[in-house]
Amino acid sequence: MLKTLMASIREYKRAAIATPIIVTGEVVMEVAIPFVTAQLINAIQLGAGLAQLLPYAGVLVCMALASLAFGIGAGLTCSQASCGFAKNLRHDVFAAVQTFSFANIDQFSSSSLVTRLTTDITNVQLAYMMVIRTAVRCPLLLISSIVMAFIMAGPMAAVFVIVVPLLGFGLYKVVRTVHPIFRSVFHKYDALNESIEENVTGMRDVKSYVRQDFEKQKFSRAAQDVCRDFTRAEKILALNTPMMNFAVYTVFVVVIQFGSYLIISSRGTLLNVGQFSALTTYGFMILMALMMVSMVFAMIVMAQESAERIVEVIETEPTIKDPANPVTEMKDGSIDFDHVTFNYSEKAEHRALAEIDLHIKSGETLGIMGGTGSAKTSLVNLISRLYDVTEGSVKVGGVDVRDYDLEFLRNNVAVVLQKNVLFSGTIKENLRWGDPNATYDELVEVCKLAQADEFIQTFPQKYDTYIEQGGTNVSGGQKQRLCIARALLKHPKVLILDDSTSAVDTKTDALIREGLASYLPETTKIIIAQRTSSVEHADRILVLDNGHIAGLGTHAELMQTCDIYRDTYESQNRTGEEDEVAAATADETAAPAAGDTSANDAATETVTAAEASATMEGGAAHE
Repeated sequence: MLKTLMASIREYKRAAIATPIIVTGEVVMEVAIPFVTAQLINAIQLGAGLAQLLPYAGVLVCMALASLAFGIGAGLTCSQASCGFAKNLRHDVFAAVQTFSFANIDQFSSSSLVTRLTTDITNVQLAYMMVIRTAVRCPLLLISSIVMAFIMAGPMAAVFVIVVPLLGFGLYKVVRTVHPIFRSVFHKYDALNESIEENVTGMRDVKSYVRQDFEKQKFSRAAQDVCRDFTRAEKILALNTPMMNFAVYTVFVVVIQFGSYLIISSRGTLLNVGQFSALTTYGFMILMALMMVSMVFAMIVMAQESAERIVEVIETEPTIKDPANPVTEMKDGSIDFDHVTFNYSEKAEHRALAEIDLHIKSGETLGIMGGTGSAKTSLVNLISRLYDVTEGSVKVGGVDVRDYDLEFLRNNVAVVLQKNVLFSGTIKENLRWGDPNATYDELVEVCKLAQADEFIQTFPQKYDTYIEQGGTNVSGGQKQRLCIARALLKHPKVLILDDSTSAVDTKTDALIREGLASYLPETTKIIIAQRTSSVEHADRILVLDNGHIAGLGTHAELMQTCDIYRDTYESQNRTGEEDEVAAATADETAAPAAGDTSANDAATETVTAAEASATMEGGAAHE
């Protein structure tokens, strides 16, 4: 774990090494000051004059200034090293997440990843800052002070040697008790963040169903759970302070009692006032060093669990990686599913796809239909290798997708996912995800094909209109059309539209399909849809049912051979036919019979009266 974390130090290694060196100089100055002070006190006691005391004063001032300079230098290098380390660590964790496949991401919730990138890294940063400065300073100060205490006071310093192991044992027990609590509390942090994320992203549903009180209670329970565990841990850690204070006061009582007795009884021969002053100062340094050590241990204990969670992300091997010798050429957009079986995990009891044998010609348009959970999206995810097949193979352009360079494959297989996502930035910036070098004219062209240019032109800033995070300032249909335009800029060999016109009307849907056919005639197009009208003009239509192929053919063929497709078509079109019949019936009922002259005359009189009234009102208004 430490080796993995240390790899993130990189260019801040010099600052990290300089900090302990500078801290050593600071400790040397601090330990030397009581020694010189003791000499000064002894000189005063012997009646030294001002001229004899000035050198001592000068040395003390220089030592104090040097200690201050070392402290400032250590603070600067420590902050540079710790902040730089945290920056690199965040970069490394985020970079690791970017390499994850969907299967890897399924292992971690998004709220957990956010916690690891924020709270956990902050904890590790604070621990690292303490390790390179405080954790170096305290042991050095402790050992140096004990040595100087023995030099100055001899056997009396033994009291410090006795109390240090006792405090160390107490500290060990506290740390061992607290660590499991911190281990569990960070998992509860994930649950707390998940509650916030769900509430914010689903705010419209929360308000629509008036569930604010329920969400408040759920959040309060999660927050209370975290608070309870942290309170328990802090109570145990709080034992450090009274334990240290008790040791401090006990030691000082012993030192003052016996030190005073020795000074008086021996008349300064065994222990003089200067030595006694240095002893008490060193005793204070020893016990303060111990208290700081306890704080360092507490921080390290808290950070240990955070560090393990961070390293877990960094060391997670992507389930989908580039092959040793990746292919970077694709002859065409043909797609072959050869006896494909797919499970989302090894432990899954249910197969998402089973024995899929499908061959799609380059330039062909394939429609895919099926009920919810029929594995339509699972099927197309295998083409761009968002997941890998469990059995069989998927080939694009005659080459197994596992043999392609991942970036090359995904640049040639454009996917407009079912869940459309726009990022904060202008419309131009979002569109150029498809091609960073696309010109303005190219942007306009693909937007016209995707039927997006019309509504973009109504915005005051047109293509420079800023899209809010998640595309919240555009409608669902507008978001879908922008995502389609973005995919068209890639000029892919294969274009997959995963139910990406569900929020647009049938007329716009038809115009988009016409645009795709004319703009990308040689591109293989796969259209997943819930409406038969979106796929009935495709070259072939694939019907999936529970991960199996239930039908494959043209619209006319499936109407004859596939019950699922026929039932879907009839249910979607029956409503339209019934509406037409109802409208016709209503018109016949409302219209007068041809021979009913009285009705016709009445209608004519009503119209004439209305026209006369309108004319009179117009004249009055003119006057």
